[in-house]
Amino acid sequence: MASLKDRLTDILIHNKLLTTEQLSQALEVQKQKGGKLSDIIIDLSFIKQEDLMLALSQGLGLPLIDLKRLKIDSEVAGLISSEVARHYQIIPISIMGDTITLAMVDPLNIFALDHVFSLTGYKINPIISSAHDIAQAIELAYPDETGGIIEDLVKEMASSLIELVREEKEASPSDQELDRISRQGPVIKITNMIVEEAVKKKASDILIEPQEKRLRLRLRIDGVLEEEPAPPKNMHPSIVSRVKVMSNLNISEHRLPQDGRFRLKISGKEIDFRVSILPSSLGEKVAIRVLDKSQAMLDIEKLGFGEAVIATLKKASLMPHGMILVCGPTGSGKTTTLYSILKFVDSPEKNIVTVEDPVEYQLEGINQVTVRTEIGLTFGGALRSILRQDPNVIMIGEIRDYETVDIAIKSALTGHLVLSTLHTTTAAGAIVRLVNMGVEPYLIDSSLICVVAQRLLRRVCNHCREEYSLGPEVTGPLAHRSAKQADTEGKIRFFRGKGCPNCLNSGYSGRTVIAEVLILSPKIRELILARAQEHLIKREAREEGMRTLRENGMELVYQGVTTIEEVLRVTAPDE
Repeated sequence: MASLKDRLTDILIHNKLLTTEQLSQALEVQKQKGGKLSDIIIDLSFIKQEDLMLALSQGLGLPLIDLKRLKIDSEVAGLISSEVARHYQIIPISIMGDTITLAMVDPLNIFALDHVFSLTGYKINPIISSAHDIAQAIELAYPDETGGIIEDLVKEMASSLIELVREEKEASPSDQELDRISRQGPVIKITNMIVEEAVKKKASDILIEPQEKRLRLRLRIDGVLEEEPAPPKNMHPSIVSRVKVMSNLNISEHRLPQDGRFRLKISGKEIDFRVSILPSSLGEKVAIRVLDKSQAMLDIEKLGFGEAVIATLKKASLMPHGMILVCGPTGSGKTTTLYSILKFVDSPEKNIVTVEDPVEYQLEGINQVTVRTEIGLTFGGALRSILRQDPNVIMIGEIRDYETVDIAIKSALTGHLVLSTLHTTTAAGAIVRLVNMGVEPYLIDSSLICVVAQRLLRRVCNHCREEYSLGPEVTGPLAHRSAKQADTEGKIRFFRGKGCPNCLNSGYSGRTVIAEVLILSPKIRELILARAQEHLIKREAREEGMRTLRENGMELVYQGVTTIEEVLRVTAPDE
């Protein structure tokens, strides 16, 4: 029987989907780097995945099936082991009489056909499906088996590279009991593997979520959640217990939410982790924030802001008193911006105090207070005590209520520089939000220096960056761009990432920031005193030169830093 490689090339060349020159190029790449010919042809963009599968189906006379539309019976899938399924990229989907229907990436693999026949005794009816669909089907069909990927990662992981850093404290009987449970070898290895993978991929969050039939593991990489191979469902309680032990939480409490933190030394560097455990209907969900200081860019000039924004922030932060607000949704980098401003203004002559919930990064030389509402230490209560400490600069992690904003504004009016964040989407919206919280406009006018609204967006990967053009019929509103961006046909040049190992095939690597800065000019102050609506304040600010979030983002698109899709993902039309 002919190999899939020979039949595949015959089919593609016969159907004029592949030229002989392209085949020669693909074979040369295969000779140098190895791998499957079909994968190489797709990676070289000679043919799309769906076109390849369709041509193969027609050429071999075998049906093509979309596994995502099927619910595979676990008993049928259980006729072969997950190891066999993964090795051959196959999965049984149904039985009819003495015949088993087998979804395969390579339907001409005689070894796979013989192996399944010897294991089951059934005749084989092969059908074609994509490698991606079969891989997903395998993960769903074998939820209680530790997949080969997990096993390999555990075997390869050098657990000696990870060391739990304990805070110095006297051990209590409950601590001793938790330590005894945490010494279970396999659980420690799996938990360490999950954490190490997150650090290696520069993830900001780890989500461990129990599902009905499986455990889901997701990492937030560059602001986007991506699913990872997960341990079996039956390990979920043990993994949650291990995280609780590491965080010094109550291992026997399963009904109430718990928050904690721990510190690990991974490959010689200490990394902080903030833990939140939330009871759900299917079990306890674990969210872990990764606080890698080595990845934190606490330099205002290296965050990615444009020169005009940096100049404005530096000028505002050197004011002797007043308030600077940074706005944006959760995960937009507000706290990092405030920390960077603190590092810029820090000097031996200044007394700097922060009140946060919780403290994310310990900053040397700066006094940081953690809010603890369970014992009555709120933002307002902490701020009253801080004002008796004679501070020059005060950073408030977040303004949430009238009590906090009232003390913050009074502090700004009495000779303190106050930095804080506010959950609004635009800079102009922050002013309206303060008024709605009950702050008198004349107090805003007297205390506020500027408002910064920001977003984080992913950068195009430099290793697989490619150029493409869009015509005026697509770009529409962009047609007014200068001739520098548009060619003689009116097409505008853009860049995107094809996907490569360096960016985990996402096309993006790292993040940058976009921002709009609202400076309180005399006309803006007049609008504030008149209680003007948000759109009027924004219109005046734009007339005075403020660039909106979307305009700032599109500038980065034209420079090849990011993509149109990223800008549209993180900004709304009115931003």
